[in-house]
Amino acid sequence: MHLSRRDFVRTLFVASQATLASRLLSGNLHASAPSAKSLNFAVIGDWGRRGQPDQAQVATQMGIACKKVAASFVISVGDNFYEHGVTSIDDSLWHESFENVYTADSLQVPWYSILGNHDYHGNCDAQVAYGKTHPRWNMPARYYSQLHPIDASTNVEFFYLDTCPFVKAYQHDSRYSDIATQDSAVQLQWLEKGLAASTAHWKLVMGHHPVYSSGLVHGNQPEIIAHVLPLLQKYKVQAYFAGHDHDLEHLKVGNLDLIVSGAGSENRPVKAPATSPFSGAVSGFVMASLSASNLQLQFIDNNGKLLYTANIPRIG
Repeated sequence: MHLSRRDFVRTLFVASQATLASRLLSGNLHASAPSAKSLNFAVIGDWGRRGQPDQAQVATQMGIACKKVAASFVISVGDNFYEHGVTSIDDSLWHESFENVYTADSLQVPWYSILGNHDYHGNCDAQVAYGKTHPRWNMPARYYSQLHPIDASTNVEFFYLDTCPFVKAYQHDSRYSDIATQDSAVQLQWLEKGLAASTAHWKLVMGHHPVYSSGLVHGNQPEIIAHVLPLLQKYKVQAYFAGHDHDLEHLKVGNLDLIVSGAGSENRPVKAPATSPFSGAVSGFVMASLSASNLQLQFIDNNGKLLYTANIPRIG
């Protein structure tokens, strides 16, 4: 399998951030005092449904939230196009589910994207190729890394995974014929080499499939637990973001924070496991504000309500 080179992002982002309110005021999202230097971004998953209600509502609220904090980019954790991915770079879904839905000025920033299982029903190479002529869409390879500065002396490295080839159930399913061309062992070697070599102060990993999840439809993913989780723990990754289960959730395993943001266009029921400080069967997204010492996460629903805030301090 062809391995991608790291596409290092060198543009320093320094902006005043209006933090999201720590309580609900009239059911809407409000800003409070600006914070110090931070890198602000949104995380959304499982979204592409031709602008149908929840997707359109979430897009509106994400545009409002990204404007308030001057977000530098958006991260998509997969299942970008339902139900069967895209057929080509000219597929009408690019406009129906992406270009014509996320129209707010604040969302005209880079979208760093990965593949989900529904994307594998279609042409995955088309999603990689689309960014070559449409600069808002960034998927330089099926898995890749990005380095971003936070301030003059602190940076973060994002590792974007393609988790579908790890899932055994897909390997003998005719809907995932492209899975056979992918080598998960090579990807694991790439991830371990990258994490081991990284000198970034923060290391964050993105994958479509969660490690653990309270979602009643999918739940925990055994292959990610077996193969990816040990590397996250060994190399002291601070947080792992995923989608797949259509809910919003924050879980903790030791010093590792696990975030599920898979409710970009619909929501499904959840249970309440002991390892989850928060889980919600609501449509929405996550706003992240990363400073030198802290990662703040805001879980926001499709009506703009701030549901939950998590603060993850930098360790080491």
